[in-house]
Amino acid sequence: MASRICILCVEDEAEVLDAVVKDLASLEDRFPLYTARSVAEARDCVARIEQAKDKLGIALCDHVMPGDTGVEFLVELYRDPYTATCRKVLLTGQAGLEAMVRAVNFAKLDYYIGKPWSQDELVAVVRNLLGEYIREYAPDPDAYRAFLEGQ
Repeated sequence: MASRICILCVEDEAEVLDAVVKDLASLEDRFPLYTARSVAEARDCVARIEQAKDKLGIALCDHVMPGDTGVEFLVELYRDPYTATCRKVLLTGQAGLEAMVRAVNFAKLDYYIGKPWSQDELVAVVRNLLGEYIREYAPDPDAYRAFLEGQ
């Protein structure tokens, strides 16, 4: 079986995580969606994605969470050769300037979305970033032709 490109959503508030999942539901048939309520759970998700020989195409992450912050997790993703190429989105309402600078400089943040977000913006950003990831890193971009043409 060919590897799949996955989406990871990390958010500690259940209602917010549910809203993100609902907003991205139209992509879930093509891109498996993993969810985590903490950075520790997110690390487990990344390990499962890697064990399945799939790829992490995009990580959407809140910043303020119990334990490790979302920005620190995004920095980890960038430093790990397996996940370095994934697209990184900070979806938060509470990241200060210092955290944002760290995300841009050390995680190579691809996009920032403030809370509350609009579904149209969230879906458009995720589709665009997935398209970039597919064009650059998918072993068989033709397998995603319909998705790419729909952009």
